[in-house]
Amino acid sequence: MRIASFIITVLLIISGLHAQNRTDSVFGSHKRIYEFRIFEEIAPAATRKTSRAIDEANAMNADLIILHLNTYGGLVSDADSIRTRILNSKIPVYVFIENNAASAGALISIACNRIFMKEGATIGAATVVEGSGAAAPDKYQSYMRSKMRATATARGRSPEIAEAMVDGDKVVPGLNDTGDVVTLTTDEAIQWGFCDGKYASIEDMLKAYGIVDYRMIVQEVGWIDNAIGFLISPGVSGVLVLIILGGLYYEIRTPGIGFPLLASVVAALLYFAPLYLEGLADNWEILIFILGLVLLGLEIFVIPGWGFAGISGLVLMFGSLVLAAVNNIVFDFSASNPEQIHSALLRVVYGVLGFIVFAILSARFFVDSPLFKKIGLEATLQKAEDPVSVDLVGKDGISVTDLKPSGYVEVDGKEYEARSLDGYLPKGQKVKIKKKEAWTLLVEAYNA
Repeated sequence: MRIASFIITVLLIISGLHAQNRTDSVFGSHKRIYEFRIFEEIAPAATRKTSRAIDEANAMNADLIILHLNTYGGLVSDADSIRTRILNSKIPVYVFIENNAASAGALISIACNRIFMKEGATIGAATVVEGSGAAAPDKYQSYMRSKMRATATARGRSPEIAEAMVDGDKVVPGLNDTGDVVTLTTDEAIQWGFCDGKYASIEDMLKAYGIVDYRMIVQEVGWIDNAIGFLISPGVSGVLVLIILGGLYYEIRTPGIGFPLLASVVAALLYFAPLYLEGLADNWEILIFILGLVLLGLEIFVIPGWGFAGISGLVLMFGSLVLAAVNNIVFDFSASNPEQIHSALLRVVYGVLGFIVFAILSARFFVDSPLFKKIGLEATLQKAEDPVSVDLVGKDGISVTDLKPSGYVEVDGKEYEARSLDGYLPKGQKVKIKKKEAWTLLVEAYNA
């Protein structure tokens, strides 16, 4: 009897251990499963999706989280954030690779408890690249190699194969004898322990693991998420930079208008707010932009000419627009990568170049159009039909609009476009004509 009892006890212990090892894969009835999708570039939006998915799954006491993945990769910093959240999740996370889990997607997949793939899917090719497509410097490759190795080790997968997905010089006998960067097909991933099964759908995968009685909750992506994703895209961000600069330019150039300044403020909010919500823009970066704006305003309205304040203001504004789109902790860019920095620079540079082209074209075709005059409330400010005469130099006049520093003055009963050499001058200020530039009078305040 004692022997029988001992055998039964051992069997129960073994059975318990076996059940413990499979608690992440075999479930009973009435299970709650949370599914979320990443079918786009690995970027801040994907990080936010993952964090929200894990938080909501915990709140509903879900038994399983399924990541439905299809990506060519993205930012290493965001991939690492997602990897960390998955590794630390108390709820098992399965990934179902629809088609691609390349680069950053491979790191995320390896972090999951189990990996499932469709026929024809691939996983691997995790070499870090710059925006141009060339391989990033070795320090970034080293960082990615270490993350891949550590993640694979944590999930009981081959760290050598994970490293070979980044570094072609890492040879795995029988897999990449030629030294190519490793990319595994579905069957190869199963063979080398980087895939737990090939299935046509998530439903088929669940059924194969005995999960038939469950409730699937699919993450809903609201309009706010879509709006944030739209606004932080490089193309839209570049247009917003153009509007910020263009609004400031026309607010200075066209006196008495509020519309250009309003457009600039709204564009700045639309630029910084999504980046702030995504955890990229920080308070100090926004403060730098505001400080740059203040310095620019001082140069325009208080300090005559263009000097240190104006140049410093423009540099601070440009710098804040770039920094807000890059992962950094007060100029510590270790959490970022060349691709993200390159993308941030391009969106701002393209915005600035677009503004320059727009300013040149609008100076010729748009400023004198009826639409612009209607927006700018300039219908009553009719420009003189005759060219500005050199005989006006030395005469006195009066400003008929605020000069900020550009505006209009009246001389001998006619109105002319003018620019103040003293910075800001209010409407009704007596002025003296000092000289002229083409169609513009250069004036100074005059007190008799």
